[in-house]
Amino acid sequence: MTNNEATQQDYIKRVNLVVDYIDKNLDKEIKLTTLAEISSFSPYHLHRIVRSFLKEPIGVFITRTRVNKAASLLRSTDLSIQDIAYRVGYDMPSSLSKAFKQLYNISPSEYRTNKNIVIMNRNISKEDYNLQEPQIVERPDSKVVYIQIIGEYGNEHYNGVWDRVCSFVGKNNLFGQKNEFLGIGHDDPSVTEGAKCRYDACITVDREVKPEGEIGFKTLEGGKYAVFFHKGAYNKLPLIYDAIFSKWLPNSPYQLREAPSFESYINDPGVRKEEEYETLLYIPIR
Repeated sequence: MTNNEATQQDYIKRVNLVVDYIDKNLDKEIKLTTLAEISSFSPYHLHRIVRSFLKEPIGVFITRTRVNKAASLLRSTDLSIQDIAYRVGYDMPSSLSKAFKQLYNISPSEYRTNKNIVIMNRNISKEDYNLQEPQIVERPDSKVVYIQIIGEYGNEHYNGVWDRVCSFVGKNNLFGQKNEFLGIGHDDPSVTEGAKCRYDACITVDREVKPEGEIGFKTLEGGKYAVFFHKGAYNKLPLIYDAIFSKWLPNSPYQLREAPSFESYINDPGVRKEEEYETLLYIPIR
């Protein structure tokens, strides 16, 4: 590995730490000095380096992540706008409304009231999806190694990302009988521009692993989940999420828990036809 490649990999690892911290602390004041400390970048270089990887200034990224999260909560929960504002780091609902209007050109209350509004166009079928009843499970914490990719979900870079994660796991003798292949989509493509959607390609491991370049390590929170089974192409997954959050969740006795939803890929798409792909969708509930 050349010096330039080693530096690039080190920077990716440190940017991953920044993004992970932001995701977990949207309800708090996020100080640039804290991000600089976490990443070991100086405050001056933090702006330039993070912008080069995330394709937008760090302040814009934080604001957009907060507003995207608010949009998802508006559609998937019955929390008041005030409560949602607090959850994503705004002291007053008016501050959230201002940011929301600037990003989406619509107020939070209008977005919640009009179910026909689509903030971002998605190239998927508008067909309805008939959900099967989920299995309710208690899942333990999971240690995962991962690579984060930014861009349209399912784009041409995904296979390469999974190949690199698998290569790392194999090289470090981390494969065993219980590895799971998990995908975490951090952003809702109906409220986040496709080019800025973040996805973690994760493989569970049985021990802590030191981050290395683009390979990150974290613990995926356990707890209660509603697990939905899907057999078929991955491009149907947005339809399932829509059905879960618009139909199943409001009529269930559960509420969403503050943890990411994720997908577990049961079989290898490289040796299967699309209609044979099997996926479990884990929705965190309480």
